[in-house]
Amino acid sequence: MAQVPAFLNDAYMSLEACRISPLDRGFIFGDGVYELIPVYGRKAFCLQQHLVRLARSIEQVRMHNPYTQSQWEDMVENLIQQAISPDLAVYIQVTRGVATRDHGFPESTSPTVFAMANPLMEIPNEQLQKGVALVTVDDIRWQRCDIKVVDLLPNILAKQDALQAGAAEAIMVRDGFALEGSSSNLFVIRKGEVYTHPKDNLILPGITREIILELLGALGLKFHEQAIPENWLYLADELWITSSAREILAATTIDQHTVGDGVPGKLWKDVYALYQQRKVGD
Repeated sequence: MAQVPAFLNDAYMSLEACRISPLDRGFIFGDGVYELIPVYGRKAFCLQQHLVRLARSIEQVRMHNPYTQSQWEDMVENLIQQAISPDLAVYIQVTRGVATRDHGFPESTSPTVFAMANPLMEIPNEQLQKGVALVTVDDIRWQRCDIKVVDLLPNILAKQDALQAGAAEAIMVRDGFALEGSSSNLFVIRKGEVYTHPKDNLILPGITREIILELLGALGLKFHEQAIPENWLYLADELWITSSAREILAATTIDQHTVGDGVPGKLWKDVYALYQQRKVGD
């Protein structure tokens, strides 16, 4: 197995060589944030947007940003060049650092910065051809889902519920509205128009989500950023989930109900094709 290039606190090394203290607040409290950047042909996709979101996450949890924008860019580029595969998922994690276990912020500690460049997982062709299954779950997360924090236990439990039900993703439902997936944003297509939950504190502002909205505009299609009633999921012509790792996938069942004609829809095919072109041209 090829070594995965990694970065830990100003030093490059293999992933196997990384060592982090058990007193790191990321380990003890989940006190940290992260970002995932897809790389195609050794070129980071939408790098600036991802780094802006990372900086926002750091600021929102009241941590010190340890690097400048150019330093983050250099670190990502170095990991890309060290990797064997040209298509990668660059994972970055920043925690509040190592300190005595106490809930209050430590007064004098430096953030722990960790990153690694794993080969990008290939999307199974079957999922593209036949679509994926979804299930709904109650949203038990906190009120700041817009921050990309490492404390993902509610998301993990939701994803496990989906996997045990034979589905690819769980859609979070809160107060009668469908918000997003456990690790994806949600799009609902009804009567030729597209709906997705607005960017507020209840969803993660996905980079892929923003690209999809741009592509819909390029196609001249109407889209609405609004709260989505749960029952719309069962009345939809098409359902999509989007993320940096899985791009844009069509769902063909939800809670064992068939979506549309039970196959990925024409609109998804059009948007998916444009997304592939955007990857090459970005």
